[in-house]
Amino acid sequence: MTLSTRHPWLLLSMLVVPLLTLASPAWLRIYGIPPAWAPLWLLPWALVDGQLSGSVAGLCLGLLLDSLHPGPVSAIPALLLLGWWWGRLGDQGPPIERSFNLALLAMIGTLGLNLSLMAQWAWRSWFGLRGLQESVAARLALPGWHGSDLALAGVQVLLSQLLLAALLAPVICSLLLLLFRRLQSTSGRG
Repeated sequence: MTLSTRHPWLLLSMLVVPLLTLASPAWLRIYGIPPAWAPLWLLPWALVDGQLSGSVAGLCLGLLLDSLHPGPVSAIPALLLLGWWWGRLGDQGPPIERSFNLALLAMIGTLGLNLSLMAQWAWRSWFGLRGLQESVAARLALPGWHGSDLALAGVQVLLSQLLLAALLAPVICSLLLLLFRRLQSTSGRG
């Protein structure tokens, strides 16, 4: 029995991620860019609950985030793969507990999520229909912008979110990991 079936209210903690995405505090932003909250929540969940639950949580989290930002790109593939990979890491080998390891995994997850979104935008732009390409560019760029301007903006978002993930993961992921493991051990005894 997984942690999510023993403590279904923990799945409600997933709803905090879209709320933080929408209302991220200004003091947690770099150049107006908020942290990528999804990898910070998904990492401890998948490490504790395993591959299947991590994949399902990544899928659900991706659906929640995609409903906030409708468009031609999706966070689902990256979050699904991250949930599966982190769940696999949690199932095999010694438990991951050190803050440095959590920060590194959160940075890799943030990098994977942002690169997935950038690759989807590039795919849409390079291989998409001409009408779709114009609508994608119209959504992203101000008049007078070029493709290099959009690429630089993507790199700025990527670097800002990587730095924020490295700074926040030791605190947030460690606390969530302790909470999820404690709940798993108490419900496993009873």
